[in-house]
Amino acid sequence: MVLNPTPYTDAPSGTSQLVISVNDVRLHVATWGDPKNTPIVLVHGYPDSHVVWLPLIEQLAPKFYVIAYDVRGAGKSDVPKKISDYRLELLSQDLAAVVDSIIPDRRFHLVGHDWGSIQSWQSVTTDLLKGRIASYTTLSGPSLDHAAHWMRRRLLKPSIDPKHNAFRQLASSWYIGMFQLPILPELVWKNGLGKLWTKYLEKREGVVEAHPNPTQTDDGVYGVRLYRANFINKLTSPQEMFAHCPVQLIVLKRDNYVNSFLFEDLTHWVKDLYRRDLDAGHWSALLNEPQTVAAWITEWIEAVDTKKLTKLKALKVAA
Repeated sequence: MVLNPTPYTDAPSGTSQLVISVNDVRLHVATWGDPKNTPIVLVHGYPDSHVVWLPLIEQLAPKFYVIAYDVRGAGKSDVPKKISDYRLELLSQDLAAVVDSIIPDRRFHLVGHDWGSIQSWQSVTTDLLKGRIASYTTLSGPSLDHAAHWMRRRLLKPSIDPKHNAFRQLASSWYIGMFQLPILPELVWKNGLGKLWTKYLEKREGVVEAHPNPTQTDDGVYGVRLYRANFINKLTSPQEMFAHCPVQLIVLKRDNYVNSFLFEDLTHWVKDLYRRDLDAGHWSALLNEPQTVAAWITEWIEAVDTKKLTKLKALKVAA
């Protein structure tokens, strides 16, 4: 169900609307471009809203129908109160609600970054949208199930790839442990980090100019529920999750949070895996290199839609 389509003031060429998802959660959805064009759905990460995609949308909208939504707990979407309301299964149903409302019965290409990528793996490896997701492009967000299997294998056999061990990834993911603590992460965001976030991106990531996010503090505060709802149960009880569509993996070589070796076993889970490496950081890839990322997504989608993935055979990862 779509409610109240309106002009979207943050991007003059776009429109804004509300979509009702499971348990009556209202999701804010913005669209750009000609609805007759090939649809692309963009799913943002933490602590972002759909605003993080605006530089990329500017590149993609002339050619595609671009759909970007604020995930539950972020931006202008509703903020459910219970931690269990942020489980991956419900996030996957949110994506289904968006596409069922905006592009009913149409196939689409999916792109995820950070937590948007993590939650999108749930849709790419389960049956809810099987046959409708034409392809998936993932940046800086592994499947929690895949990551848990990767971690277990290396903890049980630490001699495997000693330079690429689980303890190094755990060190890079220190913040995940902090997010499990009550109150502290919320206090950090409310007492300054929200206002300083653009400065953090500038110093840590080399971001030249980030688009202002009016809900930045709230996005940081409420988004920690994603971590609390999913990490412990997935790391302790991972499932066997196989992709049902081709996957383009964009590895960010200067990512401070997700080590590239975390994707070493991905061919076990993805039959058609294609990889590109970009010399960029976790956020700088989207904010400093939108032309490059958009060009790669465009080339990828055209190859998938024309059934000419052989053109990208040099990028295919051997099993």
